[in-house]
Amino acid sequence: MAEIIVAILQALVLVLIAPLFSGIARWLRAKIHTRRGPSIFQDYYDIFKLLTREDLRTANSSFVSRLMPPLYFATMLVLACGVPMFTRACPVPALGDIITIIYLLAIPRFFFALAAVDSSSAYGGIGGIRELIIGVLVEPSMMLALFVAALATGTTNIGGMGEAIGSLMQSSPVAVIVAGVAFAIACYIELGKLPYDAAEAEQEIQEGPLQEYSGPSLAMLKVAMSMKQILVIAWFLAIFAPFGSAVEFAPLAVLLGACAFSTKAGVVGIVCSLIENSVSRVRWKYMGRQTWMVVGVSVVALVFCVLGI
Repeated sequence: MAEIIVAILQALVLVLIAPLFSGIARWLRAKIHTRRGPSIFQDYYDIFKLLTREDLRTANSSFVSRLMPPLYFATMLVLACGVPMFTRACPVPALGDIITIIYLLAIPRFFFALAAVDSSSAYGGIGGIRELIIGVLVEPSMMLALFVAALATGTTNIGGMGEAIGSLMQSSPVAVIVAGVAFAIACYIELGKLPYDAAEAEQEIQEGPLQEYSGPSLAMLKVAMSMKQILVIAWFLAIFAPFGSAVEFAPLAVLLGACAFSTKAGVVGIVCSLIENSVSRVRWKYMGRQTWMVVGVSVVALVFCVLGI
């Protein structure tokens, strides 16, 4: 029963703080650029305003465009129940398997791109195709890095992997460190930040797949995309930096684990913002070269794991 309560609590907290997370990122970007910038609560204002607007659709769009926003949001809610954030163990073990998480993340990506093409917009279609290509480029390195961590810890469950790494019980410590580096880079690409925000490059394709959405659908997508960023960070922290997370589901332990997670996620968010605002967007034809570098690091981690290093 305690596990179910924690799972629901994680989902509710994630929905509530997701706009704040993106708002702080926008505020920090403005400060780095020496601008006044918006309030950290600006995303809440935008979402509430969008909820009062009319939900418009293009004339040629089908049910795919209507299905995508709630599907995206629902998938993030399911992941929020399974990915351990406040605790070291998964609140819902069936949702904590790395293969399950990869497939769950692939569902909204596929429908996100499909809805962009379904809108019959040239800009949206280009953004959707780029989103799929980024997924094809980054997912192999993520899977290989996680495969190395699974081999070293003897499990594919996030909670078990984090417990083994946190307790220093993995069989190949160097391989785990190298895999963690590869997975961290892959997660940064998955976050869609500069220089890898080609799918939603405002200067090029007007936020790509989002440009044909308005009203409640756009509000739902903005919340879901912010939730995804926190979930990707939580995914990395749960496996490779589980320190501070609650080892049991007692109320006090969960509260302390929530504080530890907020601190770690905040540090990762600040580091990502600093990187994002110190680089320029990578040219589209060069993106594959950089993602293959991450695959190479993952392969090195696999070699270390096979050698038992």
